Amino acid sequence: MAADPIDDRRARLAQARADADALYNARLTSVDQALPPVVAAPAPPPVDQSRLEAVNTAWRILPEGAPLVDPADTSWKGRLRAFIWRLVGPPLTAQQHFNAALVDHLNRSAATERHLQAALTAAADQLRVHAQSQRQFEEALVHLLQSVTAFVDTRDRHMGVLVQDDVSPQVTAVRQAVLALKRDLETRDAEGERTVHPAPAFAEASAGRPGTEALSTALYVGFEDRFRGSQADIRARVSDYVALFAGAANVLDVGCGRGEVLELFREAGIPAKGIDLNPSMIEVCRERGLEATMADAVGYLDAQPDASVGGLLAIQVVEHLEAAYLSRFLELAFHKLAPGATLVLETINPTCWVAFFESYIRDMSHRWPLHPETLQFVVEAHGFSQVGVQFRSPVSETGKLRRVSAPGGGAVDPVVNDLIATVNAHADQLNARIFSHMDYAIIARR
Repeated sequence: MAADPIDDRRARLAQARADADALYNARLTSVDQALPPVVAAPAPPPVDQSRLEAVNTAWRILPEGAPLVDPADTSWKGRLRAFIWRLVGPPLTAQQHFNAALVDHLNRSAATERHLQAALTAAADQLRVHAQSQRQFEEALVHLLQSVTAFVDTRDRHMGVLVQDDVSPQVTAVRQAVLALKRDLETRDAEGERTVHPAPAFAEASAGRPGTEALSTALYVGFEDRFRGSQADIRARVSDYVALFAGAANVLDVGCGRGEVLELFREAGIPAKGIDLNPSMIEVCRERGLEATMADAVGYLDAQPDASVGGLLAIQVVEHLEAAYLSRFLELAFHKLAPGATLVLETINPTCWVAFFESYIRDMSHRWPLHPETLQFVVEAHGFSQVGVQFRSPVSETGKLRRVSAPGGGAVDPVVNDLIATVNAHADQLNARIFSHMDYAIIARR
């Protein structure tokens, strides 16, 4: 029996992921182990000034006051004293002058030593603060790298639901219903009944759902239930559109799906109807008492009188359309909408990388991602006015890269501040690209 290529691919991907995890963890461990220890700053050298006071006291060797020799004394003692002073006086006076200069120098040096010791003490304190700040920054950087692992793991767990064998009971029930439907179709085919109703020729590129073959449409209902969200989630997500159509009548919901918007319009007293190519969706709407018709956008609009539609919205539809079909759809919408009527087109925001890789490419019926500026231009080119872009469904803060905080407990070195600012600037740039808004809406007037 030939090996299953899907199983082979899964095995290769699993091995590649395991190798990448091992390499990442090994390098993260080496970074963690490479963190240098905080080295104690050297203590300033001691200053010994214990003998300075004695030097300041003993430097004077000649008595203060009257001179030792009196010129007016002509006695033999006076003459002897004057003779002796002429012999020893000059060297003693010179010695005292030298002592005075030396003591003055020692006092000045002592002041300099005190200032030097204070400066060295302050420098040692700053060095300790810098070393501690550097250590805190390095630890914060390692923690950031560790958070990347946790962040990627949460994304993997989210995507891993696609390949897990242990599916939820709801999905199991959908699969069982699909198998029952398939058996029913096969039974009817065996009895010669016509069970597949092919879509019109233009349905291949039309209004936001897969084709009308029963098995595909049933699967797509299950796909939306699983990946787009519950009806309560969708109601909360689109409820603010209702106010844009206040006072309007004959509003058209293109690609109405399960009828969340139609139900909100009914609660607000706004007459509205929906169209969709998926008969399972239409059946869900009708079971809830909503007016819905199985039709494609171009075919339905082409059959309406000009200026007869009071408003039009298409939620998560235009990304399913080919360019030529989208152009025809907007051309008809311009002619069929009443003057001043509102047009709302919501779609996935491909400029948000998370939206593109987690929402857009997940749905195989998507045809082309539409950049917000591109869709805005196309709508303007078809005659609509007051065309604006409203970004919606922002990525939660917990799903974004976290910024690094400055370490507390004292002054932070300017170099560390620069590094923190650089890391935070890079995080902000990545958040703006990868984790911005999942959807956007073009809101215009006829």
